[in-house]
Amino acid sequence: MVIKYTKHFLDKLENLFAASEYILRYEKGNFKSGYCVLKDTKIVIINKYFPIDGKINALIEIINELNLDPKDFKEKANQDFLNELRQTTLKF
Repeated sequence: MVIKYTKHFLDKLENLFAASEYILRYEKGNFKSGYCVLKDTKIVIINKYFPIDGKINALIEIINELNLDPKDFKEKANQDFLNELRQTTLKF
């Protein structure tokens, strides 16, 4: 899988969060990394002023950090996407 910096690819990443127990929000803020993870309340906040490639990179980094389990997703499409994403990002 090739990481594409498009709105469609961003939508697929957002769908992973929608299907997980984490809430994804876009907010303005002074976080240099582009995101903030509040693990106790399971909220992921992305800097809304980041360009699309920054948002995608931040979401991929968070997905790898959270160790989301493909088995936790009901839809096969989300399971497959997460598995492909893991295989692609592990090479970096």
